Amino acid sequence: MPPTCTPTLPVILTPSADSSPPQRDSNLDDGSSVTDGRGSPDRVTVGIGLRPGTTSDRIVRAVEEVVGQYRIACLATLDTRAAEPEVRAAAAILGVALFGFTAEELSAVEVAHSSPRTESAVGTPSVAEAAALLAGNGESVCGRTIVDGIVVAVAYADPI
Repeated sequence: MPPTCTPTLPVILTPSADSSPPQRDSNLDDGSSVTDGRGSPDRVTVGIGLRPGTTSDRIVRAVEEVVGQYRIACLATLDTRAAEPEVRAAAAILGVALFGFTAEELSAVEVAHSSPRTESAVGTPSVAEAAALLAGNGESVCGRTIVDGIVVAVAYADPI
């Protein structure tokens, strides 16, 4: 199977062998993975969107599947999810900071993919992608990718 997503700025993503294959968002391209020859970004921010009660093990597996070899600067999500013990545990396992943003803050971010269902459920049309962009420098590496029901998005943490 191809890697997890089609990056906005091409990079190689390395899926882990022991997790379920990612689902492609129907709005994304063909799923091919290439590199632009510039190498990897120094660090990335990872936005996550998930249902309440998602276990830390599932979160870590999903993040690692999408991020692969890159250094994670932080996790970011909706403030109510950031308060959940399993989300906090996932950040601790990954050894990164955790940022929570309000639905209002997330709603103000322009994203490539929005969901009316997400907006109805939590008050913002995007959680993972908007959170990654807010926590990072605003430049997307990889838009939303769904792994085991968890939405993961990645943005550059450092200037490129």
